[in-house]
Amino acid sequence: MNFRQIILSLYVLLFVGLGITGGVLFKDAHDEYSRLEQVESANRRRLAEAQERLRNQERVLQRLRTDPSYVDKVIRTRLGYAKPDEFIFRFEDDDSKGSASPSPVLKNDK
Repeated sequence: MNFRQIILSLYVLLFVGLGITGGVLFKDAHDEYSRLEQVESANRRRLAEAQERLRNQERVLQRLRTDPSYVDKVIRTRLGYAKPDEFIFRFEDDDSKGSASPSPVLKNDK
């Protein structure tokens, strides 16, 4: 082998090595890009869900500010309040059908 063939062989090996290294680095970058696209997609989905919850909460807040009958309904259902002349009956849920009995009758003193 003469000197020219050795130099040519070294250049070929160098280019093949650079090509393989570049291919590996490109594959790693592509994998990272794909992973980041998936993360972005999940974040966009979470953002859309959060925006929908915000819109629903804003609607409820607006109704609480402007609709007295809705406020009354929310106070009665969530807090268990009653008007002074009303009685609240609470039933315990049993697994057997038809055997639910009322708990003691409560009267709101407010």
